Amino acid sequence: MTNNVPESDWEVFRELREVALQRFCERVLEELLPLSQDRSRTHHERYLAVFRLIQERDEQLAHAFNDFARSRMIVQLAAIRGLGLLSRGDFERFTHETRRIVESVTKESSR
Repeated sequence: MTNNVPESDWEVFRELREVALQRFCERVLEELLPLSQDRSRTHHERYLAVFRLIQERDEQLAHAFNDFARSRMIVQLAAIRGLGLLSRGDFERFTHETRRIVESVTKESSR
């Protein structure tokens, strides 16, 4: 299934993967700011909150972005889409068949 990804989709994915990675990192950094500046918590409590968030987000990042390979494109595209890192227009750049497969993978993983 994943080895038969059309070249056009692979090219779009390579481009959008970088965009999605930047969006993900920006989002995480925005989430960290209020945690690190929460003066109602001790420095240690803030540190622990930041550490926990980074651990959680690092797992998400690994699933969506690590081991970049064409054979993993569908799984990673589904993960990236599941994280809300692609606009509708971004997703519509893929072929109908790739979108259909990603949507079915996303539905499977949400069960």
